[in-house]
Amino acid sequence: MSPRTWGVVLAAAGRGTRFGRPKQFVELAGKPMLAWSIGVFAAMPEVAEIVVATEPDYLPEAASLRRYAGATPIRVVAGGDDRQASVGNGLAALAKRCDGVMVHDGARPLVRAEDVRRAMRAVAPGTGALLATPCVDTIKVIESGGKVLQTLDRSTLWAAQTPQLATLPDMLEAFARAERDGVRGTDEAMLLERIGLKVLVVESSTENFKVTYPGDLERAEAILRARCALEPAEAPR
Repeated sequence: MSPRTWGVVLAAAGRGTRFGRPKQFVELAGKPMLAWSIGVFAAMPEVAEIVVATEPDYLPEAASLRRYAGATPIRVVAGGDDRQASVGNGLAALAKRCDGVMVHDGARPLVRAEDVRRAMRAVAPGTGALLATPCVDTIKVIESGGKVLQTLDRSTLWAAQTPQLATLPDMLEAFARAERDGVRGTDEAMLLERIGLKVLVVESSTENFKVTYPGDLERAEAILRARCALEPAEAPR
């Protein structure tokens, strides 16, 4: 059975070297970027709590974003030296009354609740899930000098997004075993996979991209303003 009560860990501890400050606090369509994700998750009745893991210097700024969460509790914790450490800090702060947990990039402000809910329905004890999109480009494996070694079968390749989800006990076990074994994963799904869990891909919108470069900010702003013009905002509970 899928979890009924969910916690969210927002990974928002990037230093934002391309933006001059942590990009999760850069204004986007009238709000700090991170506020958009907070608003989406806070408006979902299934979400009991949100934990934000951010740069230690920006803890007060992150705490000020509670106003975008309505009645949904938000905790703010200091991030670690890398993504895995930051998410681990967030998991440790999450209330154990949550049955399931989802980890989302603070730099993906365009996530949609309907996509998240489809991923939530895929989760059960022993089974995790993640949002992803099928690769549209042909992917080449190359050596250091640029020579192509292999062309991969595009039909089997998906680009991972977030949130990435599991039951809370499964996610905690994956992180504990990675820490014990000295493993640093590139995402949560990798850590779930390595302890033998089944991880399911749930197709998501290509709009759920990660804001990485200044040009991405302009694209995200245009999409959000178009959404706001077409759809009434779902108010946080």
